[in-house]
Amino acid sequence: MQGRAFLKHLSSNACSHSLSTRKPTAPHLVQRQQQHVTSSRSQQFRTTQPVQASFSTASHGSLDSIDDEIDFKIDDDLRSQIEQMGVQKREENTLQQLEATTSEAESKGEVVAAFVGAALLFGIGIWNTLGVEKAQEFFAGYLLEQSLSVDNLFVFILVFRYFRAPKADQDKVLKYGIGTAAVLRLVMILLGSELIESWKPVLLLFAGILLFSSYKLLASGDSDNADDEDLSDNGIVKLCRRLIPVSETYDGASFFTIQNGKRVATPLLLVLAVVELSDVVFAVDSIPAVFGITTDPFIVYSSNMFAILSLRALYGFVNTIMSELKYLDKAVALVLGFIGAKMVADFGGYHVPTTTSLGIVVTTLAGGVAASLWLPGKAGSKQ
Repeated sequence: MQGRAFLKHLSSNACSHSLSTRKPTAPHLVQRQQQHVTSSRSQQFRTTQPVQASFSTASHGSLDSIDDEIDFKIDDDLRSQIEQMGVQKREENTLQQLEATTSEAESKGEVVAAFVGAALLFGIGIWNTLGVEKAQEFFAGYLLEQSLSVDNLFVFILVFRYFRAPKADQDKVLKYGIGTAAVLRLVMILLGSELIESWKPVLLLFAGILLFSSYKLLASGDSDNADDEDLSDNGIVKLCRRLIPVSETYDGASFFTIQNGKRVATPLLLVLAVVELSDVVFAVDSIPAVFGITTDPFIVYSSNMFAILSLRALYGFVNTIMSELKYLDKAVALVLGFIGAKMVADFGGYHVPTTTSLGIVVTTLAGGVAASLWLPGKAGSKQ
């Protein structure tokens, strides 16, 4: 018992001694230890934060690039669809314009065919009443005048384009122009017939005019057609501008308008004057050409009238389709040259039969049309 009591007392004293001899921790050491723990945690946080930030940035960058690719793909598909829709729309508009042009050409062609049929019936009537030779003269004169009218209409087209005449008012100009041309040509044919009867050598003057016109047409190239589109230096245009004071703008289909309280002409009247004077110049070629076939004023005038009366319908047909007849003017030039040479031969005492003249005129003009349609070349030179 006493031993156990002694041992318990000894252990109790040892523990008390151990506790009493341990030194207390200084406050500054505790603070330093806390700072060390805090700094180590902060360093660990800083170490992990860039990784998280870089991962977050990479994630956002990948998403942005994917979004950009998706947007680009969508934009590309949408752009392709819009382009396809635009192509389809243009094709539809082109098809509609082609259908409208074809329909207009067909209607104008029907009117032209009606006038040609009327001329054919008139020629048959001459055949039955005046004989075969007069009918041949009529058909030769008509074909010559009709071909010259087609070639001259290209000049009318240039005049309308140069003055930018409204399409709806062009028909009015042609209507007045045809009426005036019918009267002027009647006067010129009667005067020419009287002049031929009274002074035969005038046929040589007519022949010279035809031969010179033939030379000019054969010598002219396609570049001249392009230059003709600028009519600012044209003598007829200059003369009409000098004699007719005009307003700056069109006033519908009116030939006159009120400007600054004064009555002045519109550009439409200027267009009409240019067309009228141009037709007079054309008549200087065409009338002697028919006189080279026959000196009968009835045949000369009737062939002229049937060719002139179809000008309105023929203009629309030429403006839409027949501008592709690029060799027609050369064929006309050859015909004019032949008629001029025929007139010289007739004056010298050698008469060319009317049948031969008709065959040459028909063959040459048909050859010009065929060459224009079948031979390759610069299409639309007349445009």
